[in-house]
Amino acid sequence: MSPNQISDTYSVSPQISPEDVAALREAGFVMVLCNRPDEENPPALQADAMRQAVEAEGLRFEVLPLTHQTMNAENILRQQELIESAGGPVLAYCASGTRSTVVWALGQAPVQGADKVIETARSAGYDISGLRPTLQAMAQS
Repeated sequence: MSPNQISDTYSVSPQISPEDVAALREAGFVMVLCNRPDEENPPALQADAMRQAVEAEGLRFEVLPLTHQTMNAENILRQQELIESAGGPVLAYCASGTRSTVVWALGQAPVQGADKVIETARSAGYDISGLRPTLQAMAQS
C-alpha cells in the first residue's frame, strides 16, 4: 500500500489491509475514509473489520461507499465535510484509488477549476481527463 498524495491533507490509495494501518498512523494520517462498498470485498477487508483495525491504532474511521450510482451531489459534499472535519491528513481508499480521486475532483472543481484538478489527479497517478466536461460544468456552477 502506497498512498498517492492529492493535497496536503488528502491522499488516496487502493484497498488497504489491517496490516497497513500502523504505517498509516506513523505516516501522520489522522483519519481513514473507506469509499469501497462492502460487496466488493471479502469479510476480512469489509468496513467493520477495517474500522476495528483503524480505531485500534487510534485513528478515526469513516465509511462513504461510492459507486457510479452514488457519486452524487450529496455524497460529494459529504466527502468534503469528512475531509474538512478530520483535523489532519486523510487517507481515502477504494479498489484502485480512482473513485476517491474522482469524488475529490468533483468537490474541488468549483474551487480550483477543471484543469487544476485534472492536473493534480494526473500528478498523483490518476487520469481523470475523461471527466473534463463534467468538471468544467461544475466549475462554472
